[in-house]
Amino acid sequence: MRRYIEVPIQLLDIEGDGFHIMVKGTIHGKGARFLIDTGASRSVFDPKTITTFIDDLQFEKKEGLTAGVGSSDLESSTFIIDIMSIGELEITDYEGVALDLENIHEMYGKLHLPHIDGIIGGDLLKKHKAVINYRSKKLRLTPPLS
Repeated sequence: MRRYIEVPIQLLDIEGDGFHIMVKGTIHGKGARFLIDTGASRSVFDPKTITTFIDDLQFEKKEGLTAGVGSSDLESSTFIIDIMSIGELEITDYEGVALDLENIHEMYGKLHLPHIDGIIGGDLLKKHKAVINYRSKKLRLTPPLS
Protein backbone atom coordinates (compact mmCIF):
# COMPACT_ATOMS: atom_id res chain seq x y z
CA MET A 1 0.00 0.00 0.00
CA ARG A 2 1.33 3.45 -0.95
CA ARG A 3 1.94 5.74 1.98
CA TYR A 4 1.76 8.89 -0.12
CA ILE A 5 -0.33 10.42 -2.86
CA GLU A 6 0.83 12.15 -6.01
CA VAL A 7 -0.84 15.26 -7.37
CA PRO A 8 -0.21 16.50 -10.91
CA ILE A 9 1.41 19.93 -11.03
CA GLN A 10 1.30 22.51 -13.77
CA LEU A 11 4.39 24.63 -14.39
CA LEU A 12 3.37 28.17 -15.27
CA ASP A 13 5.95 29.92 -17.45
CA ILE A 14 6.57 33.44 -16.17
CA GLU A 15 7.60 35.13 -19.43
CA GLY A 16 10.51 32.72 -19.99
CA ASP A 17 12.11 33.88 -16.73
CA GLY A 18 11.11 31.10 -14.34
CA PHE A 19 8.12 29.08 -13.28
CA HIS A 20 5.38 28.99 -10.71
CA ILE A 21 3.87 25.66 -9.62
CA MET A 22 0.08 25.22 -9.63
CA VAL A 23 -2.00 22.33 -8.31
CA LYS A 24 -5.73 21.72 -8.36
CA GLY A 25 -7.84 20.99 -5.34
CA THR A 26 -11.07 21.99 -3.67
CA ILE A 27 -12.32 24.31 -0.95
CA HIS A 28 -15.67 23.23 0.51
CA GLY A 29 -16.21 20.96 -2.49
CA LYS A 30 -15.68 23.68 -5.11
CA GLY A 31 -12.77 23.41 -7.57
CA ALA A 32 -9.76 25.56 -6.66
CA ARG A 33 -6.29 26.35 -8.00
CA PHE A 34 -3.36 26.74 -5.62
CA LEU A 35 0.16 28.02 -6.11
CA ILE A 36 2.87 26.07 -4.33
CA ASP A 37 5.25 28.47 -2.58
CA THR A 38 8.07 26.75 -0.70
CA GLY A 39 9.24 30.15 0.58
CA ALA A 40 5.93 31.07 2.21
CA SER A 41 5.77 30.15 5.89
CA ARG A 42 1.97 29.80 5.90
CA SER A 43 -0.72 29.05 3.36
CA VAL A 44 -2.65 32.19 2.46
CA PHE A 45 -5.90 33.05 0.71
CA ASP A 46 -7.21 36.32 -0.69
CA PRO A 47 -10.13 37.51 1.49
CA LYS A 48 -12.28 38.39 -1.55
CA THR A 49 -11.62 35.08 -3.29
CA ILE A 50 -12.12 32.84 -0.23
CA THR A 51 -15.61 34.27 0.36
CA THR A 52 -16.71 32.73 -2.96
CA PHE A 53 -16.01 29.30 -1.41
CA ILE A 54 -17.25 29.75 2.15
CA ASP A 55 -20.58 31.29 3.17
CA ASP A 56 -20.74 33.39 6.35
CA LEU A 57 -16.96 33.42 6.71
CA GLN A 58 -15.72 34.78 10.03
CA PHE A 59 -12.34 36.54 9.94
CA GLU A 60 -10.36 37.01 13.13
CA LYS A 61 -7.74 39.75 13.08
CA LYS A 62 -4.25 38.31 13.48
CA GLU A 63 -2.00 40.00 16.03
CA GLY A 64 1.17 41.53 14.62
CA LEU A 65 2.05 42.11 10.98
CA THR A 66 2.70 39.73 8.12
CA ALA A 67 5.56 40.30 5.69
CA GLY A 68 5.64 39.05 2.13
CA VAL A 69 8.03 39.19 -0.78
CA GLY A 70 7.54 42.41 -2.71
CA SER A 71 5.41 43.95 -0.01
CA SER A 72 5.75 45.89 3.18
CA ASP A 73 4.22 44.69 6.42
CA LEU A 74 0.57 43.81 5.94
CA GLU A 75 -2.34 43.23 8.26
CA SER A 76 -3.84 39.76 8.05
CA SER A 77 -6.68 37.75 9.50
CA THR A 78 -7.29 34.08 10.13
CA PHE A 79 -10.34 31.95 9.39
CA ILE A 80 -11.29 28.28 9.36
CA ILE A 81 -11.67 26.14 6.24
CA ASP A 82 -13.81 23.16 7.27
CA ILE A 83 -12.59 21.01 4.38
CA MET A 84 -10.21 21.47 1.50
CA SER A 85 -8.19 19.15 -0.66
CA ILE A 86 -5.00 19.16 -2.68
CA GLY A 87 -5.56 16.38 -5.19
CA GLU A 88 -6.73 13.43 -3.07
CA LEU A 89 -5.25 14.81 0.17
CA GLU A 90 -8.11 15.95 2.40
CA ILE A 91 -7.42 18.66 4.99
CA THR A 92 -10.02 19.47 7.65
CA ASP A 93 -10.44 22.34 10.12
CA TYR A 94 -7.54 24.27 8.63
CA GLU A 95 -6.75 27.73 9.99
CA GLY A 96 -6.05 29.78 6.89
CA VAL A 97 -4.52 33.23 6.70
CA ALA A 98 -6.35 35.91 4.73
CA LEU A 99 -3.97 38.25 2.96
CA ASP A 100 -4.59 40.63 0.06
CA LEU A 101 -3.25 38.89 -3.08
CA GLU A 102 -4.39 41.58 -5.52
CA ASN A 103 -0.83 42.13 -6.81
CA ILE A 104 -0.60 38.44 -7.80
CA HIS A 105 -4.04 38.50 -9.42
CA GLU A 106 -3.02 41.58 -11.44
CA MET A 107 0.28 40.03 -12.57
CA TYR A 108 -1.42 36.77 -13.55
CA GLY A 109 -4.04 38.70 -15.51
CA LYS A 110 -1.37 40.61 -17.45
CA LEU A 111 0.45 37.34 -18.22
CA HIS A 112 -2.82 35.58 -19.21
CA LEU A 113 -2.31 32.95 -16.48
CA PRO A 114 -5.16 31.25 -14.61
CA HIS A 115 -6.68 32.87 -11.51
CA ILE A 116 -5.39 31.38 -8.25
CA ASP A 117 -7.53 30.74 -5.22
CA GLY A 118 -4.77 30.37 -2.62
CA ILE A 119 -1.10 29.82 -1.96
CA ILE A 120 0.02 26.61 -0.28
CA GLY A 121 2.97 27.40 1.96
CA GLY A 122 5.51 25.72 4.18
CA ASP A 123 3.06 24.85 6.97
CA LEU A 124 1.14 22.34 4.84
CA LEU A 125 4.14 21.34 2.71
CA LYS A 126 6.16 20.37 5.80
CA LYS A 127 3.24 18.69 7.58
CA HIS A 128 2.58 16.49 4.55
CA LYS A 129 6.27 15.89 3.71
CA ALA A 130 5.96 17.45 0.25
CA VAL A 131 8.33 16.44 -2.54
CA ILE A 132 8.20 18.29 -5.87
CA ASN A 133 9.29 16.25 -8.90
CA TYR A 134 9.78 18.57 -11.86
CA ARG A 135 10.58 15.73 -14.26
CA SER A 136 7.34 13.82 -13.68
CA LYS A 137 5.40 17.03 -12.89
CA LYS A 138 4.04 15.61 -9.64
CA LEU A 139 3.76 16.79 -6.06
CA ARG A 140 4.07 13.95 -3.54
CA LEU A 141 2.20 14.41 -0.24
CA THR A 142 1.91 12.11 2.77
CA PRO A 143 -1.54 11.97 4.36
CA PRO A 144 -1.77 11.82 8.17
CA LEU A 145 -1.98 8.35 9.67
CA SER A 146 -5.57 7.30 10.30
